Amino acid sequence: MPDFDASSLIFTDDDLPYEEEILRNPFSVKHWLRYIDHKKSGPPNNVNIIYERALKELPGSYKLWYNYLKLRRRQVRGRCITDPAYEDVNNAHERALVFMHKMPRIWMDYCTFLVDQKKITRTRQAFDRALRALPITQHHRMWPLYTKFVCSYDCHETAIRVFRRYLKLCPENTEDYIEYLVSIERLDEAAIKLASIVNNENFVSKHGKSNHQLWNELCELISKNPHKVKSLNVDAIIRGGLRRYSDQLGSLWQSLADYYIRSGLFERARDVYEEAIQTVTTVRDFTQVFDAYAQFEELSLTKRMEEVAENTSPSEEDDIELDLRMARFEHLMARRLLLLNSVLLRQNPHNVHEWHKRVVLLEGKPHEIINTYTEAVQTVDPKQAVGKLHSLWIAFAKFYDSNGQLEDARLVFEKGTLVAYLKVDDLASVWCAWAEMELQHDNYEAALKLMHRATVPPPRKVAYHDDTETVQNRLYKSLKIWSMFADLEESFGTFKACKSVYDRILDLKIATPQIVINYGVFLEEHKYYEEAFRAYEKGIALFKWPNVFDIWNTYLTKFLKRYGGTKLERARDLFEQCLEHCPNKFSKTLYLLYAKLEEEHGLARHAMAVYERATQAVLPEEQFEMFNIYINKAAELYGVARTRQIYEKAIEVLPEEKARDMCLRFSDMETKLGEVDRARAIYAHCSQMCDPRVTAEFWQTWKDFEIRHGNEDTMREMLRIKRSVQATYNTQVNMMSAQMLTASGQVAGTVADLAPGAKDGMRMLEAKAAQMAEPVAKKAATQGSISFIRGETQVKDVNKVVNPDEIDIDDESSEEDGEDEKDFEEVLPVKKQAIPSKVFGSLKKDDEN
Repeated sequence: MPDFDASSLIFTDDDLPYEEEILRNPFSVKHWLRYIDHKKSGPPNNVNIIYERALKELPGSYKLWYNYLKLRRRQVRGRCITDPAYEDVNNAHERALVFMHKMPRIWMDYCTFLVDQKKITRTRQAFDRALRALPITQHHRMWPLYTKFVCSYDCHETAIRVFRRYLKLCPENTEDYIEYLVSIERLDEAAIKLASIVNNENFVSKHGKSNHQLWNELCELISKNPHKVKSLNVDAIIRGGLRRYSDQLGSLWQSLADYYIRSGLFERARDVYEEAIQTVTTVRDFTQVFDAYAQFEELSLTKRMEEVAENTSPSEEDDIELDLRMARFEHLMARRLLLLNSVLLRQNPHNVHEWHKRVVLLEGKPHEIINTYTEAVQTVDPKQAVGKLHSLWIAFAKFYDSNGQLEDARLVFEKGTLVAYLKVDDLASVWCAWAEMELQHDNYEAALKLMHRATVPPPRKVAYHDDTETVQNRLYKSLKIWSMFADLEESFGTFKACKSVYDRILDLKIATPQIVINYGVFLEEHKYYEEAFRAYEKGIALFKWPNVFDIWNTYLTKFLKRYGGTKLERARDLFEQCLEHCPNKFSKTLYLLYAKLEEEHGLARHAMAVYERATQAVLPEEQFEMFNIYINKAAELYGVARTRQIYEKAIEVLPEEKARDMCLRFSDMETKLGEVDRARAIYAHCSQMCDPRVTAEFWQTWKDFEIRHGNEDTMREMLRIKRSVQATYNTQVNMMSAQMLTASGQVAGTVADLAPGAKDGMRMLEAKAAQMAEPVAKKAATQGSISFIRGETQVKDVNKVVNPDEIDIDDESSEEDGEDEKDFEEVLPVKKQAIPSKVFGSLKKDDEN
């Protein structure tokens, strides 16, 4: 029934049209809404009456009911919740739900309105009625409001029962339930629910948490609350996590130990820590567990010390327990490095280096060291070993040897020689270490017998690099074994036995040039010179250049020292055989040795022929030095005149830089011999490869020569040649650019500095040449030397463009002669001497006249 009196409604003239429309169309929602919109500015009671009249005609209109209830709720907003008007609004909702019980929005608004009125029981009943009335597809709209409502009050049991019903429909929201249980200290049920979603592989966290994160939360929950979680087997759960999450063992072990610590089972917690540090496989997990273990022991010790300090009369048992805890803590800290080494070995048990470190950590504990070595050699797989496996066997045997157990050391070596190493060199190292141990105990015969055993060939032929064969079958070709065998035979064996060892090495073709040289030296020491030479020849047959160089060098040196010139033809044959295929890099030494032989024991012309061959056979950078040696020897043997041909050939063959030096030496020699014309001709020849701007020293040398030995004509000729050469270099752009590149390290500044505004390559090169010529010109001016000044430097008009290579046809010869005379007069002071008066006779005039 309506909660107001319809007779109180007052109609006005404005209402008549609306009333008439309603009378004509009583079932039209549009007309009722138009009437309501007209009356909304009036008293609230009038609007409510219109709504009630409309709903009486149209009780199934959702639009009318929704707007009406919304209006009624707005009308009571701000009033005290004990106001009777609230109950009228509740009745209106109840009447609406008679027709709108399938509309979730009406239920949601009604339940929210009841929550605001703090009517707990009525609200709960309304939510239950809504869930019963609405189809299940609409329940997801009601449950969030319902759970929020029950969680806002201290009705824990009611909230738990509501959540349980909720999770049957929406199990994915279990995390919200767990959070609520934790907040109300219902940790046992929270742990059970958390364990159930952890074990459910299909569960997807709406908060984005991984299964591992949920597991960590479970472990933390049950480990920190051992007295409240009683329905779960904590130990089994955490150990299950240890098997399941092998990459996060540190935190799980710590949770398990923490559970026992909080339970008061300290010895059990200590056992868990010990088990953890003995099983973790990563340094991170070990560090985490060890730090927690050390902190636990330290806190336990500190707590006990405080208890003893508080006790005024501590007993003897308290002191013993305190000492025990102190010793336990110190023992733990002392074991840290060893425990860390164990972790690394669990990570990779084939790490040889870590096994060696473990032995070092166990120093002073022989029984544990022996057990470690035994475990190491049994554990490490040769195919997976990281490091050198044979070093473990050798160190194991040496440990026994250092403790005076020689037989045990031999037994270890014997077993070490049977291991299937990957490389032959590893097995050879074991045999050599065994022989060295025998030598340390002066068992020379035993060492030789070991080498005999190691070098015994297998019953069938085996290739050294055949990986399909065992290393034991390929050991007989190990150079390391044979080298030591030869050293032992040479030191303690007979000559015949040692010679047979060296011959065997050569027959197996495993010798190195050093082995061949050692064999030759050994034979020479025993006066078997021809045998030594044959050994050298065998070695030469085994190797090619450049490896054979040392053998040839030693062979030839020893042969010349032995026979000198008594077997000259044989020595010549050896040299020719050596030099036939000798690379240029190694020929210099051999040619000098050959030439020395000819000088001391052969013919001078043969020696000269050898030197001449050497100048062509050596490397280009060694040719200059070889020509110098050739010239000196020619001058020594045949005189200076014989060197002219050599100089000429050297100038022809050598590059310009070296040829220039050779020309200067050649001209200096001719000058000393008095052949001034020859020297001048050499200077003229050399001038064609000397740019005056680059090789100022050459022109200065020639000028000094002309001052000492020339005259006015020769000086003028030199200046003409200099100008000609400079003009030639100016016109050869390619040659200029090459010179600029070679001299770029001496010239500072950029292109813009040298030729401002220049953009073409020719002008830049000209500017660079001018820059380079300046210091040379200045230096020549200060020393009074002759210099060729470019034409553009003499032009006064700067703006005028001058071609430095322009030729003046009219006055060319006269200007050149004038310039030559002028330069000559400026630089070369002509000394005037007085003419004796007897020359003129009576023609001489008196001074007075």
